[in-house]
Amino acid sequence: MSDSLETRRELRDDVAEHRDADHDIDSLFVNRWSPRAMTGASLDEDEYLPLFEAARWAPSAFNNQHWRFLIAAREDDEWEDFVDLMNEMNQSWATDAAVLAVIVSKTTFDHNGEPAPVHSFDTGAAWENLALEGARRGLAVHGMAGFDYERAAEELDVPEEYAVEAMVAIGERAPPETLPEELQEREQPSDRKPLAEIVHRGGFE
Repeated sequence: MSDSLETRRELRDDVAEHRDADHDIDSLFVNRWSPRAMTGASLDEDEYLPLFEAARWAPSAFNNQHWRFLIAAREDDEWEDFVDLMNEMNQSWATDAAVLAVIVSKTTFDHNGEPAPVHSFDTGAAWENLALEGARRGLAVHGMAGFDYERAAEELDVPEEYAVEAMVAIGERAPPETLPEELQEREQPSDRKPLAEIVHRGGFE
């Protein structure tokens, strides 16, 4: 049996229809995608805090752990403030999330105060841990760039030495039919570029 078939045996049905790994990797990586359709139901803390626990264990230069997650659950007073940061398209579906998060990263090292050139790189690793744990639990986890970065920094009191990186919506998955019509056809896992396009032996071709 080929490596890709070994992986495929463990892929979820909605993923196997659209994706196939070329090498033998854990199916968790292929199963992770970014659904938008969510039920609008709340999640208990013990259902969503493990995602941030997974993020906590990401690798980090000098163990600086640059990432911070500013969160609001549906029942929180700050919920509407977070919703209001998003653009209209993201509001059309992300208001059905259980938790919204703004990810920020510390741009300097704790031990010497010098600029940390890898702060976004490390914070991206933490985000990936969060997304993978969400996929493992069958939750919808969707990262967003479509929001007001400056207002997020100002209204959420982000210190000057931190950079706003992204927003994330987390929730219980719902059928695609619950989305606005223009988003329904996009509610499926996307494929990936072949390795030959992203891995270059020696220098950049």
